[in-house]
Amino acid sequence: MDWQLFGLSFLTIFLAEIGDKSQLAAIALGGSSKSPRAVFFGSITALILASSLGVIAGGGVAQLLPEKVLKAVAAIGFALMAVKLLWSNSQD
Repeated sequence: MDWQLFGLSFLTIFLAEIGDKSQLAAIALGGSSKSPRAVFFGSITALILASSLGVIAGGGVAQLLPEKVLKAVAAIGFALMAVKLLWSNSQD
């Protein structure tokens, strides 16, 4: 196992999920239910399934496209999202 990749993946996903809507929903459900353990295991299962689908889809796309093209598409996608975020904030 590539432990550096594991650590990078963990850190990236962990930081991205802090304060996310799904975490806030889990907090609300855990606080209002009589079984926070069920909320915990349901949340963990959902995150694992969502991450698995992303990894499977990413692996499939990586088989179809060369690495350079895949990185270029990802870079363009992130740049477009950044421009959209900056543009919508400047319009307010």
